[in-house]
Amino acid sequence: MTARLIDGKAAALDIRRRVAEVVAAFRTRTGRSPGLATILVGEDPASAVYVRSKGKATGEAGMEGFSHQLTESTSEAQLLDLVERLNADDQVDGILVQLPLPKHIDTDRVIAAIDPAKDVDGFHPVNAGRLATGLDALIPCTPFGCLHLLKQELGSIAGKDAVVIGRSNIVGKPMAMLLIGESATVTIAHSKTRDLPDVVRRADIVIAAVGRPEMVRGDWIKPGAVVIDVGINRVPAAEDGKTRLVGDVAFDEAAKVASAITPVPGGVGPLTIAMLLRNTVVAAHRRSGLADPQAL
Repeated sequence: MTARLIDGKAAALDIRRRVAEVVAAFRTRTGRSPGLATILVGEDPASAVYVRSKGKATGEAGMEGFSHQLTESTSEAQLLDLVERLNADDQVDGILVQLPLPKHIDTDRVIAAIDPAKDVDGFHPVNAGRLATGLDALIPCTPFGCLHLLKQELGSIAGKDAVVIGRSNIVGKPMAMLLIGESATVTIAHSKTRDLPDVVRRADIVIAAVGRPEMVRGDWIKPGAVVIDVGINRVPAAEDGKTRLVGDVAFDEAAKVASAITPVPGGVGPLTIAMLLRNTVVAAHRRSGLADPQAL
């Protein structure tokens, strides 16, 4: 058996097309475009690539982009001052502070300073609490993208056994909340979980978000399970000294057992940016007193 490849690129393109249509309608109705402000502190190459790709996608969707590039030496007070100014700016509907931040800046304090109504990453404690209690929230983009792929693949996931490997505030915990909201039976596994392979083998749905290259082996996967691999890890290639990208799942092994699986790259990654655009448009509607767009 060979697993079906879950095409994250195609799913993301569909969402981005619908976002662009909603943006055009919003502009006609309000006389302005939704606005997304991005903040990058320092020179981390991967972060710079992410921010550029987000800026490009923002423009392609017809939204306004406000890019703020700050030096590594920027103080926490200076960053908080910028966040406060963006909170007060009516042209800005979404604020994204690219993580990780330099070590001298308190990440939790910066996230908590963002207006929850503009927190398009969904990391603010208010949005995390609303998600956990089943209220409308701005949902973290990566787990929201995973849920979209799962529902596209399976339809209803009610009653399915799901294992989330990883307990981060960015992916693991919100992913579990989303799955519970869809009436799945959810286990959050992590580095201290006993007999982790046996725990994973029970799952109809496996979400791997642990940040360890190819940790989840093929014999951990229940035959016919759906595997969503959130990991993106650079490892040395076998011969030429270059690096290659791999997920948290040993793809070739798992693909022989699973019914469907996301590749790395081209699986979850494209959905993260698509859901960021979706969140920004939703935030713009809510801030303008409009109902959430039905198309999204």
